Amino acid sequence: MMIKKIALAALLTSLYSNAEAAEEFLVEDIKVKGLQRVAVGAALTHIPFNIGDTLNDFRVSQSIKSLYKSGHFNDIAAFRDGNTIIFKVRERETISEVTFDGNKDLKDEQLTQSLDDSDIRVGETLDRTVISGIELGLEDFYHSVGKYNADVRADITHLPRNRVKINFTFNEGDAAAIQQINIVGNELFTDEELLKNIELTYDSPWWNFMAQDRYQKQTLQGDMETIESYYLDRGYLQYKVNSTQVSMTPDKKAVYITLNVDEGEKYTVSGVDFIGDLAGFEKTIKAITPLRSDNLYNGAVVTYNEEMISKFLGRFGYAYPKVTTIPEINEEDKTVKLVVSVEPGKRVYVNRINFNGNSVTADRVLRREMRQMEGAWLSNNQVESSKAWLQRLPYIEEVEFETTKLPGEDDLVDVDFTIKEQPSGSFTAGIGYGDTTKLSLNAGIQQNNFLGTGNRLALNLNTVSYSRSASLSYTDPYFTTDAVSLGGQIYYNEFDAGRANLEQYKRKTFGIGANLGFPINEYVRLSFGINYKNETLSRYNSYDQIDTFYNLYADPENPSDQLKLETFDLTAAISRSTLNRGTFPSAGSSQSLSYKITTPNSDLNYFRFNLDSKWYFPLSRDQRWTFLTRFQAGYGNGYGSFNGNEHLYPFQENFRAGGADTLRGFETNTVGPKAVQRIPQTISTPTGVLCCKSPEYDSVYSGTGRSRSIGGNAMVLAGVELIVPTPFLDEGFSNSVRSSFFVDAGNVWDTEFDISKYNDLAPSQQALIRDFSDESTYRASAGMSVQWLSPMGPMIFSFSKPLKKEDDDDTKFFTFNIGKTF
Repeated sequence: MMIKKIALAALLTSLYSNAEAAEEFLVEDIKVKGLQRVAVGAALTHIPFNIGDTLNDFRVSQSIKSLYKSGHFNDIAAFRDGNTIIFKVRERETISEVTFDGNKDLKDEQLTQSLDDSDIRVGETLDRTVISGIELGLEDFYHSVGKYNADVRADITHLPRNRVKINFTFNEGDAAAIQQINIVGNELFTDEELLKNIELTYDSPWWNFMAQDRYQKQTLQGDMETIESYYLDRGYLQYKVNSTQVSMTPDKKAVYITLNVDEGEKYTVSGVDFIGDLAGFEKTIKAITPLRSDNLYNGAVVTYNEEMISKFLGRFGYAYPKVTTIPEINEEDKTVKLVVSVEPGKRVYVNRINFNGNSVTADRVLRREMRQMEGAWLSNNQVESSKAWLQRLPYIEEVEFETTKLPGEDDLVDVDFTIKEQPSGSFTAGIGYGDTTKLSLNAGIQQNNFLGTGNRLALNLNTVSYSRSASLSYTDPYFTTDAVSLGGQIYYNEFDAGRANLEQYKRKTFGIGANLGFPINEYVRLSFGINYKNETLSRYNSYDQIDTFYNLYADPENPSDQLKLETFDLTAAISRSTLNRGTFPSAGSSQSLSYKITTPNSDLNYFRFNLDSKWYFPLSRDQRWTFLTRFQAGYGNGYGSFNGNEHLYPFQENFRAGGADTLRGFETNTVGPKAVQRIPQTISTPTGVLCCKSPEYDSVYSGTGRSRSIGGNAMVLAGVELIVPTPFLDEGFSNSVRSSFFVDAGNVWDTEFDISKYNDLAPSQQALIRDFSDESTYRASAGMSVQWLSPMGPMIFSFSKPLKKEDDDDTKFFTFNIGKTF
């Protein structure tokens, strides 16, 4: 108080030079000197009097305070020249630049945000009193993480035009090591039993580089709660920590931690009562509660019961219930009666559902996935279900939501969904040249979210030396408001398998088809389709498996002519999905079973089954560590008869395996049976006439080479995969880049291949036949895979090694594929 009086006296002395100054006077003019950046008009707005006003000591002091409050000035003095008041000011410096040096624990972005909250930003004026507070706050942060030697210094450099540069220099130092953790007062459990459950450790072996042996205040708080839960879960209801000491060594490089605890006695539950308003669900809540009399008190069960009742009530619109458990302790018999108090509060209704962040996808596309309706009561189940359905969309990467109470309303909320979109398709165009492919041209677009409508469109044009193709497909997943989907496709393809190093045939195909899908419930869909295909096949070279097919369907009068085939097929499929995301899921499962059969009036009569199943098991709470199991199977065969013979499964429909998107570690089209060519051996007679040797002298060869497969009518693929965080990649990319370690196994078979036809061959040739037919039980490989959802489409990079030595010839250590994610 004395200092204020002295300051006021000094101010009045400087303001007036004679006794007449204490008298009131009429202001004739106001001047402000020393302005550089601040305009005169802006300064005058903070002076609480005008020309013509009567001025006294009090009003002058108030004007000085008002100018200080404007935040523009460091120093202000007031003078009187006759009836003119002159304010001499020194403006605060303007911040021109803010830099950081030496900070590792805190990123520049975090520091910039923290300074911004304190109005320390480029372009603002500098308040030096705030700087010292920021220095102390940052040092307090470092102390909380055990870095007691940390030092933060703000250096201010003056620049021309009343500007300054602020440089924060950090000397973080090392976190104090934990020399020892002592627990005093524990008799029921040893130090080792308690300390093995917490994060902080000490005296860790050198190889345990993951050990948390550096002191952090927040971690200690969490560890104390962990120890408390350990006791509470075992019936020690009155366990408590009496005191905590953290002692620092003189050099501030190490700490000793001591916890003084009171374990208390073990208590048994004598009864469970419910009080309050159970909102008409008394029977249900009492039936589902896990709390039981005569059981040992368990803190985890009590917490679970409170959360379960809250979630249960939340399903029926009671969004903010208060559920607390009141223990009534009987010290005589060491029992506790648990009284569960339930206050459901008002039933809350949804006013509006809002979407933010969807720059491409239309609101109506997102709104049709909502299970929570506007105007209905707020159900946590329906909101979570809505979030899950949004995340399953292939063009949505991440979804978060929050409920916001309406001002002045205690029973109305808005539900705000924040959407993060991801690439919904790909666009490609290119030109190339290769020894095998020659000139190649390609262009295509594939969109799972065409023009933001949620509809799927794919248009592809491609030409290389062995193939020319064009295709167009379109699917509307919400053809009706009840989620009935409608889709169609049309395609044309010319394919020379010989030039593609596959089987030796040519194929020209035209097709058109349509399909309808129907939802059965939240997770299951049925779909049905009808397709027409016109196909022309011509032989390029001959081998036994394709000869069997051609001999059955070729024109007997012109067996070398092309095969012209028309087929109509019907498809049916059932699928179930509980996956948490449409792309790169980390929890849930998906199963699909499909069946295709050609109609009896088709040139080819056959059927085909496909089964695909995936299960994701999260191993960590953030689901960045996930275990995946996969199983895929397929089988096809002919039905009915043709010219007295059974219909055959068409070789061009064979299942194939190998490549980054089926059986990783194997080259494309290398798994399964090989083409077989049986060539009779001839000898020359003395008369010069060629004559065939007996059948046992025949030779067999692979018509497609020892590595290439012609596929088969049966396939089984399986795999297990450990999905892990991608090293050196920011967590924000976890939904667009996925790394994993895998083991893949499987094979393809031709169940209709009659190996007994070759029993008359020499043993060595029979061994080749068994090798070509690939009757081995399985093929397997293990390795690492990285999948990237790039703007061009999903990409798969695999590094693998065969698990069976005999597979070395068919495997590649590195494979790359652009297509679908695994």
